[in-house]
Amino acid sequence: MNIALIPVDSPYPNLALMKISAFHKAQGDTVEWYNGIDRYDKAYMSKIFTFTPDYSYYINADQVERGGTGYDIHKTLPPEIDRLQPDYALYPKIDRKTAYGFLTRGCPNRCKWCVVPKKEGNITPYMDVDEIAVDGRTNLILMDNNILASDYGLQQIEKIIRRKYRVDFNQGLDARLVTDDIARLLAKVKWIKRIRFGCDTPAQIAECERAINLLGKYGYSGEIFLYCILMEFRESFNRINYWRGRYKKVIPHAQPYRDLNNPHQVIPQWQKDLARWTDRKELYKSIEFKDFEPRKGFTCKQYFITL
Repeated sequence: MNIALIPVDSPYPNLALMKISAFHKAQGDTVEWYNGIDRYDKAYMSKIFTFTPDYSYYINADQVERGGTGYDIHKTLPPEIDRLQPDYALYPKIDRKTAYGFLTRGCPNRCKWCVVPKKEGNITPYMDVDEIAVDGRTNLILMDNNILASDYGLQQIEKIIRRKYRVDFNQGLDARLVTDDIARLLAKVKWIKRIRFGCDTPAQIAECERAINLLGKYGYSGEIFLYCILMEFRESFNRINYWRGRYKKVIPHAQPYRDLNNPHQVIPQWQKDLARWTDRKELYKSIEFKDFEPRKGFTCKQYFITL
């Protein structure tokens, strides 16, 4: 069979498509990215987000299967595919020491901007870290949504330390769960560049600061990356601006709020401008937001007057 893969809305490594590729290659099938010219027996389309445009071109395939949260929140890979090692050959830029995966699935929180609890339910064990770190791949990009909320997850972090794997929990950790013991544990991990936390509400400022100080107490001196959802203007600005100049290695990242029930939502301009200022570190570190001029003739001090 000739198999085509179509990542509809994301350039980042797509774990589902990588496992589908591994499955079909094991059957002797030919697998490639869809090119719009050849005919295929089957095409797999993966759409991550509900708010992104669908693939609008003709698909020259006898069968088309669509999956991912952007198409069907409840659809999952069959177990015989889900447990496979990903086909890293699909992404030549992934080096031979890097692996992607999940140790747990789900999350006990019910944040209104997050689809994970509805899609995956409460947090449950999923894979062992040694099932991900194979063939010399010891730099692990782990996509768990709340690893610290699981005893199993904490056990896996202990194993990560014993195995001396380098990791990045790229969806972030919950600072509210960082106790003295957990901070001591996290400080022993070999991190790929940084630790990530969510800082999505005013109350989480203090929780993130507490976690940062605990990590420093046990010797962690690397970067802290903060995911910050943008909601109401003044609160969002204050939450992001709080870190400016306070901690040299704290890096906030602004994410415009997406209403999961409104795929046609229009992102307010202030969110776009605040995100641009926050995420362009040369801007964030050098000028106040009110002095930022994202467009000729408009400075962001206007937002403090009108919003």
